[in-house]
Amino acid sequence: MTLPNYFDAMDYPGLIAEYGRPEDFLPRFGRLSRDELRSLQERRFARVMEFAWKVPFYQRLWGAQGIEAGDIRGLEDIVKLPSYSKADLMASVEAYPPLGDFHGLDTYAPEDRPPLIFQTTSGTTGRPQPLLFGPRSREVQNLLLARFYALMGIARGDVIHSVYGHGMVNGGHYVREAVTHWTGAQFLSAGTGVETRSASQVGLMRDFNASVIVGFGDYIKYLSDIARANGIEPGRDVKIRVIAGHIGAESREAMSDAWGGPEVYDWYGVGDTGAIAGEGPDHDGMYVQEDAQFIEILDIDTGAPVTDGTSGDMVCTCLFKDDVFPIIRFNTHDVSAFRTGESSLGLTLRRIAGFQGRSDNMVKLRGINIYPTGIGAILTENFAELLSEYVCEVTREGGREEMVVRIETRGATGADCAPYMALLRARLGVEIGVTLAAPGALAALTQIEVRQKPIRLIDRRRDGA
Repeated sequence: MTLPNYFDAMDYPGLIAEYGRPEDFLPRFGRLSRDELRSLQERRFARVMEFAWKVPFYQRLWGAQGIEAGDIRGLEDIVKLPSYSKADLMASVEAYPPLGDFHGLDTYAPEDRPPLIFQTTSGTTGRPQPLLFGPRSREVQNLLLARFYALMGIARGDVIHSVYGHGMVNGGHYVREAVTHWTGAQFLSAGTGVETRSASQVGLMRDFNASVIVGFGDYIKYLSDIARANGIEPGRDVKIRVIAGHIGAESREAMSDAWGGPEVYDWYGVGDTGAIAGEGPDHDGMYVQEDAQFIEILDIDTGAPVTDGTSGDMVCTCLFKDDVFPIIRFNTHDVSAFRTGESSLGLTLRRIAGFQGRSDNMVKLRGINIYPTGIGAILTENFAELLSEYVCEVTREGGREEMVVRIETRGATGADCAPYMALLRARLGVEIGVTLAAPGALAALTQIEVRQKPIRLIDRRRDGA
């Protein structure tokens, strides 16, 4: 018996016929009506649900709520299904090691089981979670990201420098696959500062004529400081024309200035789901790939749908994951909001505002919700002497919670912090302390060189402070 390998299990012509090529993204969704899109979503949702009903994880999750297959007739009934989060998946792994019981591999006969692509999350919020893909769902995920790259103008002639990690973490691997399988561009897999030293990275960019940088905004911005410290001037010695990554709360203007003026694009996705939404040349919100991802924005406290323009948890249903690890109403705990108004590009797709913070990393100070991931950009976009490396520390003093932002500066570390504190008070509506540190002094706390996502919150309340 010959078992299929990745390529044998992959029907590329069929996949392209169903999802189109990356460069077809703009014309494809410029002419597709909302009714046609909904019909497409319903067909794919039915296929995913049919598979998910065979998976023990969903049988338990839905059965506990008394839900039967006939109760879910289409997407209008999706709100009847409970959402779940990483904690539920990790509980599954604990109960059914090592992969949990959410993958669906056991629904196949041994001779029909697709090859497994295995990665993990970064472990930013705890123990790394297994991420599982079949060849078809993996290649659709790659294609979705390549669509955004095409929309951002990235093409075959580019040299792409990637600072995504390439260990067990999913991100770097599927970014590499998206580029090499679908764009034809040259890919430099530099990775994090542990995989390739930061000083070496900026030298590689110069020597191999990098034109695009992809990765997390924190580290991309950090590399511009490393470049200058090593006598390499962005814009002159390294001519980057596009930055595409998870910019988040970083100021795109500051990011562009740091690298000599390239166009900066933001996109959003998580390890489980792949690329969900990304910017186009209009920079007017992130377009959701609605033919593949069904997004809900739910109230953080109640789980009820919120009105457009209101922030809440992003909950994702992957309409393409019907071979391994179906994802239906996965609460990312990332916060965003649906944009209102029409697309200037003429696309029928909905847009989100982008990543606004994590609801499970939110700090409530005197009744005000504070997202630590957004604080650094508030300061750096208003004070040129401040660098992008910072960390927020929360303590409990006399029964009251306090936050202090420690941020690196080009200036004197003993400078008056009153202007910085006044800005935060005006923007956030609550008193937050600020202390200054020398360049590089916070690296041990933020772990900028070794982590996909630097640490931005240290919660001292758990230490009894």
